[in-house]
Amino acid sequence: MDTRRLTPTPRAVDWGLFAAVATLLTTGIATIFAGIPSSAWIIDVHALSGVVLTLLLPVKLRRVAHRLTPSRLTGVRVLSVGLGVITLGALCTGVWWIFGGTLNLGPWGLFHLHVALGLLVPPLLLVHLRARFYSPVQATRGGRRDVLRYAGLVTTGALLWRVQGPVNDALDTAGVDRRYTGSREQGTDDGNRFPVTSWVADDPDPIDAADWSLSVAGRVASETSYAAGDLSPDATESVILDCTSGWYSGHEWQGVRVGDLLDAADPDDAATWVQFRSVTGYRWSLPLSEARDAMLATHVDGERLAHGHGYPLRLVAPGRRGFQWVKWVESVRVSKRRELGEWLAIFVSGL
Repeated sequence: MDTRRLTPTPRAVDWGLFAAVATLLTTGIATIFAGIPSSAWIIDVHALSGVVLTLLLPVKLRRVAHRLTPSRLTGVRVLSVGLGVITLGALCTGVWWIFGGTLNLGPWGLFHLHVALGLLVPPLLLVHLRARFYSPVQATRGGRRDVLRYAGLVTTGALLWRVQGPVNDALDTAGVDRRYTGSREQGTDDGNRFPVTSWVADDPDPIDAADWSLSVAGRVASETSYAAGDLSPDATESVILDCTSGWYSGHEWQGVRVGDLLDAADPDDAATWVQFRSVTGYRWSLPLSEARDAMLATHVDGERLAHGHGYPLRLVAPGRRGFQWVKWVESVRVSKRRELGEWLAIFVSGL
């Protein structure tokens, strides 16, 4: 059977590869914020783009294989080979993760390797395109036939993505327990015995509760400071913590309702955001209405929070990913506008 009849034209393949990589990068970044079931489509599009890339890559490699003899290698082609190897690595680690694979890389693992390789692909692809750029117009010369071929590729990709679930079930792999975000279960209902992770460099010394206090300030009628003994952790809620490191863990959290703290402080009419700041300088904001339903936890599954999990207070924000659950909270600040510097602070806090 001549498979060339089923594959798009060369230029359509090239631009298809570009579109797949762009979609993977965009949806990969978007998954960081996909914390509620209604955002599951982002993960599905990410996976489908990966399958389409997997189907297109062999077509591309077969077409250019004759150029890779030692006598024909140039600097640009060596870079292209590197791009192909890293792309295959990103795809293989993603598939391996889906089917329950693990890899011990010290503080990192297989999921981190997949993300790192995936982030290397776009810049290498842009450098590659500098030497081999073709107008998108050339990709449309196949007309309706290419449209049908791509429709077939996407359909095949969707079917393959759906098949992975039954395969995982049949093989009883660790991939069976993946949440819709792709995260795998660890430490549910087991107190502090779930993974300790921190965003970038946050690693403060253990906090002495006697020297710690929580301030509630900003656009409020009554700024307040609470010592550890002033807080009454009488609220409980079962919430899943879903970390962008590739794991999730469900627990019963106990602590103080943020809404109660805000009611006591009385935000003014212009207040729209609530920022939670860590002793490390790390901070994140929630819309005022959402923040009211959040909790500042002191305990998990009946145990006092361990230092690594944010003692004395950790934000519990249902529907948000783990990096937004600020640990070691010392300040709640109400504001009219969100602080844009948060995006820088989360990368340099703790340094």
